[in-house]
This record gives sequence, structure tokens and C-alpha cells, in this order.
Amino acid sequence: MRRKKNAAGVSRRSWGARLVVLVPYLWLVVFFLVPFLIVVKISVSQTAIAQPPYTPVFDPGAGWGALRQFLGALSFENYALLGSDWLYLLSYLRSLEIAAVSTALLLLIGFPVAYGMARAPRRWQPVVFVLVVLPFWTSFLIRIYAWINILQRDGLLNQVLLALRIVDEPPAWLSTDTAVYIGIVYSYLPFMVLPIYATLEKMDETLLEAAADLGCPNWKAFWLVTLPLSRPGIVAGVLLCFIPIVGEFVIPDLLGSSQTMMIGQTLWGEFFANRDWPVASAVAVVLLCLLVVPIVVYEQVQTRDLARGR
Repeated sequence: MRRKKNAAGVSRRSWGARLVVLVPYLWLVVFFLVPFLIVVKISVSQTAIAQPPYTPVFDPGAGWGALRQFLGALSFENYALLGSDWLYLLSYLRSLEIAAVSTALLLLIGFPVAYGMARAPRRWQPVVFVLVVLPFWTSFLIRIYAWINILQRDGLLNQVLLALRIVDEPPAWLSTDTAVYIGIVYSYLPFMVLPIYATLEKMDETLLEAAADLGCPNWKAFWLVTLPLSRPGIVAGVLLCFIPIVGEFVIPDLLGSSQTMMIGQTLWGEFFANRDWPVASAVAVVLLCLLVVPIVVYEQVQTRDLARGR
């Protein structure tokens, strides 16, 4: 009798464990895979002046003949258009360029900030942490509009530069690449700082003491001990910043110009200005495929490191 109760308890626990694992997969299927398949279907459709603005439209109750006709009407012309039109190619390249430069700037700024947070006295670390995440307490859109006021010709930045006699005439900041980089770095800095800080804060400081006892100078101990151990945080921060920056729309639209046209602006224009849903869906699918590449590379590196026992 006791064995049956134990078996029933084990069975319930196993079903509970399976349910815990199954729920995230169901979430991904419902809220990611199904919408993605809908976008893929629209991307192989044709533009139409109708509602919805594409053809063909699938009718589940029309029978197998209508299904064959539906599948025969699908084509990859929109993807061919993306490969032949320089507007889309330049938008992708421009987005990748801005994302790469912005991520490098974020790493150069964010690593020293995270390192200082991790090395700060324990009682001051919560205060510094709050200061880093404090911008998140304000609406993202309001923060970008604030930068418009700061960077405009008679804004705060030019007033300070003129007062310090650094410049003779107020330079133009808005509608430039510089304004876009400033807005991106300001907005995404916490996403770079926090993962690196979490890694550095857990680092065993006795390793640095051992390196010092062996005659290793501070700069060399940082290069050989601190930096390699902080690599998981660096990689996580780079991915958290690079991936959303590639598809950024608000910052380049408000702070940039037509010369800083990123793929997010092109995607918005196709959906809402041109009403070309199939082309816009094809742009979105290609963008997603581009962003999956760094994630797959990261997973491969992680798997290889785990196999080596790191």
C-alpha cells in the first residue's frame, strides 16, 4: 500500500515537473510562433487594395481545392524585392552599423561603471544601483523628448558650451548621427551595466589576492583574471543592447535624420505610410533572422564552454 502511495506521489511530481517545463513552451508557441507564422504568411502574399491589404486570404471552410489555390498564390517576390532594392539593403547595413558602434560605446562606458559599482563599499552599492536604474522610472518617450530640448540649437548643451567658451557658435546636434548615438547610449546603458555588475559582484576576490601574491601587477591581474571572469556578463550585456538597437525606431526617428534611416523606420513606413503589409512582413522576417544569428553563436559558445568544463 505504501509503495502504491509512493508511486502515485512520484507520478504526480513527474507530471508537475513536466507541466512546469511545458508552460514556457506553450507561452512561446502562442505568443511567438503563431504570430511569427502569420507574419511569414503575409510576407509571401501580394499587396491588395482591400481589407486586409493583402491576398490571398485563407478560408479554412473552403475545402481542399481552395487550399491548393491558396498555396499556389503564395510567392517569394517580396524577398526578391528586398535583395534588389538598395533602400532596404542600406537600411539593414545602417542599422547593423549603428547597433555595433553603439554597443561598443556602451561597453566602453558601462564596464568601468559596473566595475566601480562592484568595487564600491557594500553599504553604497544599493545607492549606486538605484542611480543606474533611476532613468527607468521615467517614460522612455519623455526621456527622448528631453534630449530633444537638450540638443536643440538653443538647448542646455549649447548654452553650457558657449558659457565655457568651448565653441564660438552653437553647433547643430539634432538630426545627426551624434544625437542618435547619445540617445541610444543613454537609453540602453543600464542593460549593459547590470549584467556586468552581477558577474563582477559574484567574483571571488581571493583570486586577485593570489595573483598579487604571485607578483602579478594590478593591470595584468585585471587583464588575466577579472576580464575573463566577467565575460558572461559582457556577452549578456552586448546581446541585450545589440539586438534591440538593430530594430530601434523611436530614437533615430526623433533625434536622427533621413541619413540615419534604420530598418525600424523603413518597417514602419511600409506598414503605415505605404500600406504594403507583405513587404513590411518580409522586412520583419529578414530582420528576425539577422538577430537570431548572434543568439545562435552565443549558444554554441556556451555549449562548447560547458563541454570543456568552464
